[in-house]
Amino acid sequence: MKPTSLLVAELGPTNTGKTHRAIERMLEHESGMIGLPLRLLAREVYDRVTARVGEDRVALVTGEEKRVPAHPAYWVCTVEAMPIGQPVDFLCVDEIQLCAHRERGHVFTDRLLHARGRRETWFLGAETMRSVMGRLLPDLSFHRSERLSQLRSFGARSLKSLPARSAVVAFSTDKVYELAQSLRQLRGGVAVVLGGLSPRTRNAQVAMYQSGEVQYLVATDAIGMGLNLDLERVAFAALSKFDGFEHRDLTVDELGQIAGRAGRHVRDGAFGTLTSAPELDARLVSAIEAHRFPAVQRLVWRSVELDFESPRALLDSLAVAPEHEVFSRVERADDFDALREVAHDAQVLALVQGRESVELLWEVCRIPDFRKGVLGEHVRLVKDVYLQLREGSGRLRDDWLSRQVAPLDDLTGDIHTLTARLEAIRTWTYISHRASWVSDAAHWQQKTRAIEDALGDTLHQRLVERFVQKAAQSGRRRLRSEGALEASGPFAALGKLYETGPTAADFVQQVIDARSEAFEVDALGRIGFDGEPLGRLVRGAERHTPTAALVDADAWNGGQRALLERRLTAFAHDLVFEAMGAFPAEALTAEGRAAPLRAIAWRFVRGLGIARRDAELLEQVKRLDPESHQRLDALGVREGARFLIIAGAATSGALERRCVLSALWEDQARPEGAPAATIISREVMSGRDAEAYGYEWVGPLAVRIDVLETVLSTLGDSRRLEQAFHQLSFSATDRETLLKQLRPRPRR
Repeated sequence: MKPTSLLVAELGPTNTGKTHRAIERMLEHESGMIGLPLRLLAREVYDRVTARVGEDRVALVTGEEKRVPAHPAYWVCTVEAMPIGQPVDFLCVDEIQLCAHRERGHVFTDRLLHARGRRETWFLGAETMRSVMGRLLPDLSFHRSERLSQLRSFGARSLKSLPARSAVVAFSTDKVYELAQSLRQLRGGVAVVLGGLSPRTRNAQVAMYQSGEVQYLVATDAIGMGLNLDLERVAFAALSKFDGFEHRDLTVDELGQIAGRAGRHVRDGAFGTLTSAPELDARLVSAIEAHRFPAVQRLVWRSVELDFESPRALLDSLAVAPEHEVFSRVERADDFDALREVAHDAQVLALVQGRESVELLWEVCRIPDFRKGVLGEHVRLVKDVYLQLREGSGRLRDDWLSRQVAPLDDLTGDIHTLTARLEAIRTWTYISHRASWVSDAAHWQQKTRAIEDALGDTLHQRLVERFVQKAAQSGRRRLRSEGALEASGPFAALGKLYETGPTAADFVQQVIDARSEAFEVDALGRIGFDGEPLGRLVRGAERHTPTAALVDADAWNGGQRALLERRLTAFAHDLVFEAMGAFPAEALTAEGRAAPLRAIAWRFVRGLGIARRDAELLEQVKRLDPESHQRLDALGVREGARFLIIAGAATSGALERRCVLSALWEDQARPEGAPAATIISREVMSGRDAEAYGYEWVGPLAVRIDVLETVLSTLGDSRRLEQAFHQLSFSATDRETLLKQLRPRPRR
């Protein structure tokens, strides 16, 4: 019988661990997908998931970035980019209260109504959504998440008296820069976070704060959604903002969302205002401290039943009014506004012939307006793209693309100029990921990504130059342009050095983008990249949970260091996956799997693909149902006389990884000859756990487990036994010793 999909709403204030629990739950399933409200958050969660399971098993999908391996088990996406047609066991949508957002709400509402996992679906968000979600989804199970720390008001403080580890929140770019400049003069340095920054720039700024290079952060309300920062207090520089429609006071739940960034995990946080801003009303303070906010009454909605017979029909179908009383039709959206404008253009209408051409027009109108400039500029872009796609070869001309992109490949100018170029290049990054629109998608993706990265690095450098005093910068260790990193072993002669700035950033990006095959690990656990000594494995809490560290962490700035360490940790987890013979543990431990199957799977995880056939394991095998047996067979599990072995875990590559991980765990060199040697003497293996390295004691000999099982399987067949000994190149002495130990002694 097919299991019913479980619907869960995890609701509560900030700092409740909702997203963390959702990620953990997703990884308990065989496959999963999580939708995040921002590209920045999608990248952050992608980093966390890949660090757990490796990059070959996780896809990242946003409007501007797609990293989809051959067979991903997990999908991390922005909510708009979620491939809803992709079947997964677990599906999650974060910040579901954005169903009430005036511009984006209709997308979140659509996900609430239609996005489902095969086994389980979670919605994360504010408690304010409980009533309206309950009305729409009667089968929804609600879980209340409590904040792990308290949030208290500190009243009002001057900028000068604000303690370290504080964030100041303003609601315009100019005000952020003004406050950052003041803090620079008062405190020596500050990091800035704005919605217009690229993930690369934002991460570099945040890492500078997190590492303690600066003690203050100035941000827009971009800080209010999902950023996990080491903040002790949040100070509001204003209590009103322009939201794209009007200048208005912040609502109490908006204030609570931002204030909630103060304090992490069990450490309490505080919020208040600068003395230059109006004071928070006592009722607002009480509501924020107690996390009491007005319930959401209506959700923004747009019909998903679109009519592509003509542009007019499409506009009419998009403008259909909702039937349910809790829905409000979306007031405005960039894609609708663009369609409304181009639908009256004579050149466009002349090329709109048939359903497919209308569908293409709608797809082009959905190009995001990252620049948020005058509508006419974006409409002209939409029109130009559509005309080219409907004429000639049906693709955008390379010469035209070059003319649009080339002016953005410019690293000169001030902070505002660089930010504007960053916003503009995002549009072309988005277009480059529409493979059917361009002749050489890979080229344009690489080109636009390189420009965005270079602009992001330069913008970060400009922000540091402007808002961090030179005295504060001078203590940072920079990579030299000449010389060599100290290293020994196979990487010693291949040292390369990268200067800070674009060259260092390029190297970091190469490491991040590289597949596991580009890394090397030697017998001592040292990790090399492109022949370069880069990091080392670090012993984890268990043998199958190693981490990694950089060999020269101080040589990189905070942002670069965080990115490199994340990639090395992901590589460390890939090593474990390879040691287990590419064994997908989640396939056996996912929710709904039989308890005996899950128990056997965890034995394989702890044994890196090899599990001793003891009484406990035999009992679990005995309790397996036919479906569980089939799953084990499909994974190539071989049941031997003494061990259960995953076939892939007995290959030379897997055994090599096993030895590296076991030597790291035991903090000593691997046994000489392992894992190539089929037999190792007691003297060589002395003091080590033979099974950890893939060997089993047979009298005075340590015999490789896969070899031993081959011999044991042929003991009753002299011809096959002779063939086995011949293929394994046993010496006569070892052969006789082995047979003496394995064959039963005759009874007297």
